[in-house]
Amino acid sequence: MAPILTSLRNTVIAGLVLLLVFIVLAADVFQVNLPLDTHGLTVVMVWAHVISGVMWIGHLYYFNFTQIPNMPKIPDEQKPAISKVIAPAALWWFRWGAMATIITGLIVAYLYGYLIDALTLQGQQVIGIGMWLGIIMWFNVWFVIWPNQQRALGMVEATPEVKAKSARMAMLFSRTNTLLSIPMLFGMIAYRLTM
Repeated sequence: MAPILTSLRNTVIAGLVLLLVFIVLAADVFQVNLPLDTHGLTVVMVWAHVISGVMWIGHLYYFNFTQIPNMPKIPDEQKPAISKVIAPAALWWFRWGAMATIITGLIVAYLYGYLIDALTLQGQQVIGIGMWLGIIMWFNVWFVIWPNQQRALGMVEATPEVKAKSARMAMLFSRTNTLLSIPMLFGMIAYRLTM
């Protein structure tokens, strides 16, 4: 078991294999015909949406509940390890988790047949508001937080003043996303409970 668990790649591959075994064994429970029919595709896309959302919101919460509050406690000589190694890697998963969440969410809404109604808030207000909050959060990640983090972390050339302003802007929009995530997650869950 150690060769699987000591490598993240092997752990993920083993998890996917276990998932496939689970799907095959529980296909009748999920009413999935293998190879995947439309219902099976929907089940897989919902799973992909949830796992992408966990990656995205998990990193959002890591930044806001762990990294940002603890940065002042880290000695200055140790901060480059965070800003040069940990933060860029976390921001990569954060960005692409957001992208995957949005794409899979839109596909799920399409497969369930409520995409247009939800986006236009026509008879699908709960999920529609949740979706719009998610879209705003995605926009903030890609077009506000990420460009500002690139400057703040020195990935893009910037003066010390611009770096400081960029760090503050990234933090404020990250906190905005944390704020929006609370009603967004409720909208997603509440809608599923009413289906």
